[in-house]
Amino acid sequence: MSSVVNIAAYKFLPLSDLKRQRASLLARCREWGLKGTILLSPEGINLFVAGSEEAIERLLAELRGWPGLEDLEAKFSRTQHQPFRRMLVRIKKEIIAFGVEGIDPARRTSPKLPPAELKRWLDEGRPVTLLDTRNDYEIKLGTFRDALPIGVRHFRDFPNAVKKLPEELKEQPIVMFCTGGIRCEKAGPYMEREGFKHVFQLEGGILKYFEECGGAHYDGECFVFDHRTGLDRSLQETQSTYCFNCLTPLNAADRAHEHYIPERSCPYCFRTPAEQMAASIARRHEALKRIISPLPGSQPHDQFKPINVPDECDGRPLIEALCRVVRHIPADVWEDKCARGMVVDGEHRPVAANKIVRRGERYLHKFPSVIEPDVNMRIEIVHEDEALIVVNKPAPLPMHAAGRFYRNTLHYALEALYRPQKPRPCHRLDANTTGVIVVARTRHFASLIQPQFARGEVEKVYLARVQGHPRQDEFSCDAPISTEPGHLGARVVDEDGGLPSRTLFRVLHRFEDGTALLEVRPLTGRTNQIRVHLWHLGLPICGDQTYLSDNTLGDSQTLSVNDPPLCLHAWRIKFWHPGQKQTMTCTAKAPSWADIEPATVDA
Repeated sequence: MSSVVNIAAYKFLPLSDLKRQRASLLARCREWGLKGTILLSPEGINLFVAGSEEAIERLLAELRGWPGLEDLEAKFSRTQHQPFRRMLVRIKKEIIAFGVEGIDPARRTSPKLPPAELKRWLDEGRPVTLLDTRNDYEIKLGTFRDALPIGVRHFRDFPNAVKKLPEELKEQPIVMFCTGGIRCEKAGPYMEREGFKHVFQLEGGILKYFEECGGAHYDGECFVFDHRTGLDRSLQETQSTYCFNCLTPLNAADRAHEHYIPERSCPYCFRTPAEQMAASIARRHEALKRIISPLPGSQPHDQFKPINVPDECDGRPLIEALCRVVRHIPADVWEDKCARGMVVDGEHRPVAANKIVRRGERYLHKFPSVIEPDVNMRIEIVHEDEALIVVNKPAPLPMHAAGRFYRNTLHYALEALYRPQKPRPCHRLDANTTGVIVVARTRHFASLIQPQFARGEVEKVYLARVQGHPRQDEFSCDAPISTEPGHLGARVVDEDGGLPSRTLFRVLHRFEDGTALLEVRPLTGRTNQIRVHLWHLGLPICGDQTYLSDNTLGDSQTLSVNDPPLCLHAWRIKFWHPGQKQTMTCTAKAPSWADIEPATVDA
């Protein structure tokens, strides 16, 4: 097979009309059978292209016909195969990503040191620091002897790495180098701006040094960003390859390792499932910090609550439907709201109170410029896989939009964190209750997990700190709980018409202050069940502002962030994982008021 010519070239100069130039250049390259990548930017051009000798000459002739590119120089090498898969011409903000304003190599760069001159300096033993500006994984394949690696994963990290260099280097001669020289065009002026006084850049980089000086003073190969991976000192392709995932160069032993999976992983980036989950969770926590700071509901925003027309209001005026659905708001208030445009249709157009409506139609009750109360949104993700998420919910934090809360909710935060997925909590906790929540990542998995709760198949264990010392170490409560909410939505014991309910209790610790820590196992799932049963037994939960110690109901619902906490925590949950086909137990770290062991998650 005839040899393939490979060229690498770049030049910093002002370019314009990039879209037209891109389309024309891409068409010509494809016509000539070339493959590789050409980057066009307002700051210049950068290219790595391979093809027949005739096609390469045509490309260079084309480019040298552009104003300012008449002297475009290219570095040549040859291979017996095409190292690129396709031809790309892309428009970028920069031809080499750096992200530092005010660095313009088209106007000025650091002095260039010819390869032969560098070799002479090194032959003579001249005192000089060789600074390798390339990424760590490139350096692994080879570099100049005794060179100082800058220590970056990406060239965008170069400015921060410069700050870590020894201060004495600012007074010493430095020769920086990279593969072909382009990175040094920006790195050199930046270092000069940072106070380094004697900075040179190796002209043409390692590739030109190999071309003119061979491998003197250089150990190993030169990493290149194509399927050749490595070039030796004669610019011939070596047997090295690299990991498609982390770009680390790999030798024969690396490729024989059990963790080498072509195009997926290698011994340097392979992670166990547990390590992969830990890394993913760490990224989620960092993203969550950006979502909740400031709190999503802390800025004024218009909020809308849906109102669906019931069957019995079909063909009746809207005002009747409003009064029937939201009964605590009188008709005269609804009339005023409609007149002020506070009731709108699906397209947010105001609707008159006397409009005739049809069953099933949806209207929206508008709440303008809402600012929501502060909450604690420091959500902790304790487990994550392809099917579900397990979180340790903080408090106070409502699960869903209700009352005064629309965006300051667990549901809002999880949707923002996992978008475009729409996570679905499989059960509920009160806004003031902390602890473990199982969240399905898709509708499919929700349909497999939620019924387990409805059927009572999920084992739930809570921690509660109560006022008083129980007489027995283990006890239970079977008091039925009311079906309808009462004062401020509270449920109470209803011996006549209540729903059957059962909760088991075990004392874990009796404190000297007259409180006790209980392990609680609700065997049924009634609203407020644990709080109602303990209140009924004369052991109200510490911090509960609804079920009070004097056997009365309070006037508070969701606590404020400054209130003492409700000492009720969903500690452990055990259920069937439909994706892993096994029972899974998750434990959420206990709050400080409980003073017990930290979180664990076991399958």
